[in-house]
Amino acid sequence: MVTLTAVQSKYLPYVLAVALFMQILDATILNTALPQMAQALGESPLKMQWAVISYALTLAIFIPISGFLADKYGTRRVFLTAIIIFCIGSILCAASTNLDFLIGSRIVQGIGGAMMTPVARLILVKSYPRNQLLTVMNFAVIPALIAPLVGPLLGGYIVQYASWHWIFLINIPMGVVGFMLGKKLVPALFEDTKRLDWRGFFLFAIAACGFTLAVEFGSQTGRGVYGLVLALVATVLIGAYIWHAKRRPAAIFPLSLFSIRTFRIGITGNFFTRLGISAVPFLLPLLLQVVFKYSPSQAGWLLAPIAVGAISVKPFVSKLIQRYSYRTVLVYNTFLLGVLIIVLAQFNDPTHWPWFIPILTLMGACNSMQFSAMNTITIGDLQGTETSSGNSLMAVNQQLAITFGIAFGAALLNLLRERLQIDTLTAFHITYWILGGMTILSGLYFLRLQPEDGRGLY
Repeated sequence: MVTLTAVQSKYLPYVLAVALFMQILDATILNTALPQMAQALGESPLKMQWAVISYALTLAIFIPISGFLADKYGTRRVFLTAIIIFCIGSILCAASTNLDFLIGSRIVQGIGGAMMTPVARLILVKSYPRNQLLTVMNFAVIPALIAPLVGPLLGGYIVQYASWHWIFLINIPMGVVGFMLGKKLVPALFEDTKRLDWRGFFLFAIAACGFTLAVEFGSQTGRGVYGLVLALVATVLIGAYIWHAKRRPAAIFPLSLFSIRTFRIGITGNFFTRLGISAVPFLLPLLLQVVFKYSPSQAGWLLAPIAVGAISVKPFVSKLIQRYSYRTVLVYNTFLLGVLIIVLAQFNDPTHWPWFIPILTLMGACNSMQFSAMNTITIGDLQGTETSSGNSLMAVNQQLAITFGIAFGAALLNLLRERLQIDTLTAFHITYWILGGMTILSGLYFLRLQPEDGRGLY
């Protein structure tokens, strides 16, 4: 465990807060702004998912390298470099003139993001004792929870009264603040590293891209066979990675991590739970603006209760887990999240907006509870170099779930509309029913946890 100065011990969590704030603000602004951006770029609002997927997929692919780079070259150097790359990507996004250029710019952003938030989280995991980890993590993300509150509102007003280009340019001053904080507070932590497993990296990266494209092609008329082929190829590549990892001691994702029961349960439950949850922030602004014809600013105000709920419950997360255990909290909270997603399918009139507020506030509280509990139980029992690889794999897992969740939600919506000729509102309703059902079923996996699991974390 690294020895921190008094200043570092007190203020180091703010480094993670700034990194999270930048990334979450960028994501939440983009979701609200997508319909207006689509119009400016000459695209359909319901086919803008790749502006989001490209970023999340890039994170998933490059996060494994971030752990290796942080261990080899030091956490401070890698974190500061990540902020610079993220800001360059933001400038390129603002300069985009078409969807393809925007997707490419989002990939650059994703490369920076892949080394920014995961490394900041890794710094905290390595710098504080395990019995302080849950409290420190919760403290670090409280300022970042402001981003989902500000993001939809700011994004709505920017695209309505200014230009969508500014939703990316506001990252620059925040990047400057993050760079200055990081330079002063982040310790230069190193670990003994071996040669990076490039073969495993490429097997994983191509498989992740293959699965994502398979979902997209599977929903398009005349391209279903391509989706099936890509899914089969990606499955073979995953099998090849497992074969490779069993024979390489320093695989990029060591299979030995899965011998730790809480990690195995946490990482798997994390993935399946996020599949349903992740599509909602993408689909909800589209429902409000494309179907219900709300303005971007009105949609932003209706999305704000999600952040209010997340902020409100954060101080109580540790106490609830201490009282009821990780197992109980995750099982019941996941069920409630699934029910809330299904409730969204009951809205069929724009005048029903007052009912959105309590539903979305509760959903935000459940999301906050879910992510804190899942993340902490997943990495809580890791030690030494396992911490770096486990932290990276958890972050990769989260981004893959976001990628597949958005891709699946968008593909399902387009499948219902275009191939089954279902009207747009009904297509949204069916999509929410399916996503909610998936989330409810995913919660059953947390029954594998024992009531005493995670007690050393609080």
